[in-house]
Amino acid sequence: MNLIADINIINKKDIRKLSLDDLKAWLVENGEKPFRAKQVHDWLWKHAAQSFEEMNNVSLALREKLELNFSINSVQVATKQLSSDGTIKSAFRLYDNNIVEGVLIPHDERKTACVSSQVGCSLTCKFCATGYMDRVRNLDAAEIYDQVVRINEQSLQQYGEPLTNIVYMGMGEPMLNYANVMKSIEYITSPNGLNMAARRITVSTAGIAKMIRKMADDGIKANLALSLHAANDEKRNQIMPINETNSLVAISDALKYYHQVTGRKVTYEYIVFDNFNDTLQDAEELLRFTKLIPCKVNLIEYNPIENADFVNTADDRLQDFIYYLADRGVQVNVRRSRGKDIDAACGQLAVKEK
Repeated sequence: MNLIADINIINKKDIRKLSLDDLKAWLVENGEKPFRAKQVHDWLWKHAAQSFEEMNNVSLALREKLELNFSINSVQVATKQLSSDGTIKSAFRLYDNNIVEGVLIPHDERKTACVSSQVGCSLTCKFCATGYMDRVRNLDAAEIYDQVVRINEQSLQQYGEPLTNIVYMGMGEPMLNYANVMKSIEYITSPNGLNMAARRITVSTAGIAKMIRKMADDGIKANLALSLHAANDEKRNQIMPINETNSLVAISDALKYYHQVTGRKVTYEYIVFDNFNDTLQDAEELLRFTKLIPCKVNLIEYNPIENADFVNTADDRLQDFIYYLADRGVQVNVRRSRGKDIDAACGQLAVKEK
């Protein structure tokens, strides 16, 4: 490790925190032509340059000037694991040596990146490995963006196909890092960035009611998913303490507002735990919740973690649960886990070593 270099990187401003206008102003102030800003900006976002040296249509003098004043705090792959089912989990090293995890989930018809929004998590969901970690800090927009870039590179290398979908379902609660998450989506969907369609992006929340409303007010085009897992407050409080301050009534009001403003469906994610939320009474409560607004329900296979003793419901109980909902007109999908053998499945992301 080069300690002096590392200190310099931390002390310099990350150039990707500048807007295009800010960058243009700085360049003009430092004797450069305004058009240089677009060139540099394209290198940073369209081409995801990891160093100023890569900017080969920019003069050496300007590259040296940028190097002297700024850093590019790019995210690096620290370790990578390939599952027997083709899933790839990466530990991403950030500029300050913190680690987050991200996952490439391959299917025949799509390639999905699951990205993190925080180092650790401030929520303490009892079934989620990340919930047993402390929240260290929020990721900035560029760090989230870089995860997508790195996972896209892996998809191209491993499968010869680019990413088709992105889900904000990795480490952290995206709605508690709202500004950076939405800024990352802006860059991912911009023609000056990755130019991906917003309809291919899903933001998943444990249920921060006021931020669901804000997402509607801000006109965010990405999809919304709610990690529900129980449709009554008593049970949800037990496994998701955030419900104590964001009750199902508060969340349902926010969802109705979201649909009223955007006209969009919401996805409900529901892990069916053995002898906890898998009865027909639970299915009836979930059914009532689905009547609030147009939605679909993803029933998710539980992935065991060290800190919790939850297990999946039995197959016959799961089938009864599915039939109960489907027979009453609910759009139900069953999501089988991917990457369980490398702890890459939903709810299993946690940094186990530095």
